Amino acid sequence: MQTVGLHPDFGVEVLHVDLRDVTASRLYPEIRALFEQHSLLLFRGQRLDEPAHRALAELFGPLEDLRDAPDGVPPTRPMVSNAGGGGGLTDDAELRLLDLKSNFFWHTDSSFLPTPAISNILLGCTIPAAGGDTEFVSTRAGWARLPEDLKARARDRIAVHSFAHSRALVDARLAEQPIYTKFRPTCWRMTWRNPRNGAEALFLGAHAAGVRGLMPQEGARLIEELTAAVTGPEAIYSHRWRVGDVLIWDERATLHRGTPWDYREERTLASFVSSARESDGIASARP
Repeated sequence: MQTVGLHPDFGVEVLHVDLRDVTASRLYPEIRALFEQHSLLLFRGQRLDEPAHRALAELFGPLEDLRDAPDGVPPTRPMVSNAGGGGGLTDDAELRLLDLKSNFFWHTDSSFLPTPAISNILLGCTIPAAGGDTEFVSTRAGWARLPEDLKARARDRIAVHSFAHSRALVDARLAEQPIYTKFRPTCWRMTWRNPRNGAEALFLGAHAAGVRGLMPQEGARLIEELTAAVTGPEAIYSHRWRVGDVLIWDERATLHRGTPWDYREERTLASFVSSARESDGIASARP
């Protein structure tokens, strides 16, 4: 596959691939190898309808579903949007906008779940004239660059992850919404080792509410220090969306965040998040 680098640390654009043609035996093995190596993949000019998007995401792992849907009802494609119904959280426009703003903190998706995510496949549907970029950093490269004393403070530490915590960073009303309070806090080690290449990555983000064995303020300081150390300006790849762009990223080895735009303009992205399997190295992150 032909690729072009996105950032010196990580990420490639993959050229001349139609993601509708990907199957378990055709193209996916090559895409998965690039995913494991580079952590962030960009495909431009894609035309993924919901069935094709779903089929691609299912190759990476079981589809994540945060709804309270009956067993056997497949998840619908979540839309990350400031338009009506974005995410299905609430019809309250103010709360919906606050929910979007909670994504402006560096985070990895779904670390608050008992089974964390392996990937997110995000499709650009409606893009504003300016702003609304998505920014990424490599927590694999960031971890490798950390001073040894800071690594020693983080290694074998266990962080407590909470969905409500990340929403409370924006507004206490968000943290009270049932979609956030229904998830109990989950604990993970601060590093995740990739079983295919042995690379270690920092596993933190805005869902990290505290650190086992540390007083709340001390734990918060450690989380903030580690996050700041891997998210400096030189470490960031900022993606300016175009309609038809698809980004696929490794949730084990990256942090990402949204950026503001003129909210009078619609911005809609379609997302399928896939849950990690044991073969993705979950055991290395378990307490």
